Amino acid sequence: MITPPPAPQKQWLVAYVKSCMEKKTAERLTAMGIEHYLPVQTVERRWSDRIKRMEKLVLPLMIFVHVTPKERPVPLTLSAVSRYMVLRGQHTPAVIPDQQMERFRFMLDYSPEAVCFSASSLSPGDPIRVIKGPLTGLEGELVNLNGKHQVVIRIDLLGCAHVEIPVGYVERIAD
Repeated sequence: MITPPPAPQKQWLVAYVKSCMEKKTAERLTAMGIEHYLPVQTVERRWSDRIKRMEKLVLPLMIFVHVTPKERPVPLTLSAVSRYMVLRGQHTPAVIPDQQMERFRFMLDYSPEAVCFSASSLSPGDPIRVIKGPLTGLEGELVNLNGKHQVVIRIDLLGCAHVEIPVGYVERIAD
């Protein structure tokens, strides 16, 4: 008995979109039947007389599309989509692994804090500076205690003082 060839695997790709066209592009992709993900989160904006909840794009100018190699050219037919993200030195679109996309979507759905992106990856032991919140300007070291990110200030004779802090509130200090 001859088995049919397996269906091509869908891949997550990052498409670059014209400024302020992200939501409209998402609507058009839906109408075309193309699976996509536009990462947005609800944030509170404060003015002197009111507080308003608004949707904010996590990654402006980008939308994730989940397509097969055969469907890959379809999103590029939209005038708002310019191209796919490509890794340096390569010519094919960069593929985001399914597991990373699942984790990213989970984090956006359930994080009580605003999710921020940092181009540099942080690792335990990295020297960091707090850039947000009441501890802005504090310099220390990033550690992971009991599964939570902590900013540690070392006092050589006494030990370490530490406080829990969202990783989006810190940046790495160049060595």
